[in-house]
Amino acid sequence: MPVALLHPGVYIEEVPSGVRTITGVATSITLFVGWARRGPIDRALRITSFADFERLYGGLHNEDEAYLGYGVRAFYQNGGSDAYVLRIAQTEAEEDEDNATAATASFGDLSMSASSPGAWADDFSVRVTIRADDNTRFTIDVIQPSANNAVLETFANLAFDPLDPRFAPNVVNGRSAFINGLAFASDPPASPTADTQPLAGGGDGAFLAPNVAEFTAPLAAAFATGGIADRIDLFNIICVPGLTDPTAIADLQTRARERRAFLVADSDPDAIVGDVIPLDNAITGADARNSALFFPWVRAADPLRANAVRAFPPSGYVAGVMARTDATRGVWKAPAGTEASLNGALGLTITMSDAENGQLNPRGVNCLRTMPVFGNIVWGSRTLHGDDERGSEWKYVPVRRMALFLEESLFRGTQWVVFEPNDEPLWAQIRLNVGAFMQGLFRQGAFQGATPKQAYFVKCDRETTTQADINLGIVNIHVGFAPLKPAEFVVLRIQQIAGDLAA
Repeated sequence: MPVALLHPGVYIEEVPSGVRTITGVATSITLFVGWARRGPIDRALRITSFADFERLYGGLHNEDEAYLGYGVRAFYQNGGSDAYVLRIAQTEAEEDEDNATAATASFGDLSMSASSPGAWADDFSVRVTIRADDNTRFTIDVIQPSANNAVLETFANLAFDPLDPRFAPNVVNGRSAFINGLAFASDPPASPTADTQPLAGGGDGAFLAPNVAEFTAPLAAAFATGGIADRIDLFNIICVPGLTDPTAIADLQTRARERRAFLVADSDPDAIVGDVIPLDNAITGADARNSALFFPWVRAADPLRANAVRAFPPSGYVAGVMARTDATRGVWKAPAGTEASLNGALGLTITMSDAENGQLNPRGVNCLRTMPVFGNIVWGSRTLHGDDERGSEWKYVPVRRMALFLEESLFRGTQWVVFEPNDEPLWAQIRLNVGAFMQGLFRQGAFQGATPKQAYFVKCDRETTTQADINLGIVNIHVGFAPLKPAEFVVLRIQQIAGDLAA
């Protein structure tokens, strides 16, 4: 009761309904990994447009295998809207010139560095100005000399006293887009020197192609337990444009399974139809159900080379098509077919015939095709468990991605269950809330079946959770669904009517 009943009257009490809405998670947040000339190397940043990538990571880069920027651009061209970028750079090479280094500047007792390694910072300068009326206060301006000394950032009223709320390192570090690592050399700190200094000494380091050991080693570290990827709350698709190394792809498949994500893998750029299958056989282990392979590469104009046409990995394009399909039709719709056009593509490195497509599709290799009227499209939607001989229940991309969506949504949407009394009232609430979520998906057409009973079930009762489970603090929830499988083969049967024959 809300209050003691002490006098005659009407008392109002609000009673919880037990309804806890489960919200479906995003399905197409894509994590891009690759070499870039700018951006942090200790964390992944979230971007919502290619303009964000240009501002934070330096945009496109004119190296033959610098595919990261082109992959991100293709993602947004094809309908992507949300992504993370993880920059791979070398910092522990034996030769100093091979390491990415941050530019620095110093002002007497005060020193600082660029916010991230790379030669990009050499285009900027820092100005320190002491206040005329109070020599314990100063201002830091980040300026760009090449743009008529335009002031890009200002941090005013800074102090060099560590006990002051405006102590410079506390105010600037972690907030500036251009500088970081502010520190005073002496203790106690002394006033900095008023001056204008360029950020100098930054280096991009050696370019790392996607399949060299210097790239795959930090890639593995980034996806290791406790690595950078583990600090990202949610991502659904993994793209490493241009990565074709089977060992590295197999490692990423494992991490994709652990994070309930899906890996979009690229075929070898020089492969012909007969060469794709051996690569396929090398990356079809137990975790291959969370990945798909696409062939061949896409030909598109390169703005850094006077729009000359060259080949690019298909993963960025396909990830964008997945995002577009999720937004318009749902994650249960295969990201393939005549609607799955590759925007920005001028062609493919190989124009495949139906016979060639017929060699690869049964082996679980998804083909990109050029077709009259429809242009360049995705014409396959199988996982790397999609080989006909395997007979896997995770043969199709939309079925697997739908399962991952349900797993992640229910995992996040049932956190309230922990430490609740484990008995029939709790089980009834679970059935109510999970059932309402599944019913909402059924109404959107996410499952097979004409009725909810045919489409899904939610079971949580004395049969799923025994007394032994209760004693161990366990509640078991069984959720089943009838997935929609793509109509991969359409068979038309045509029969000629003989006419009205006299008996």
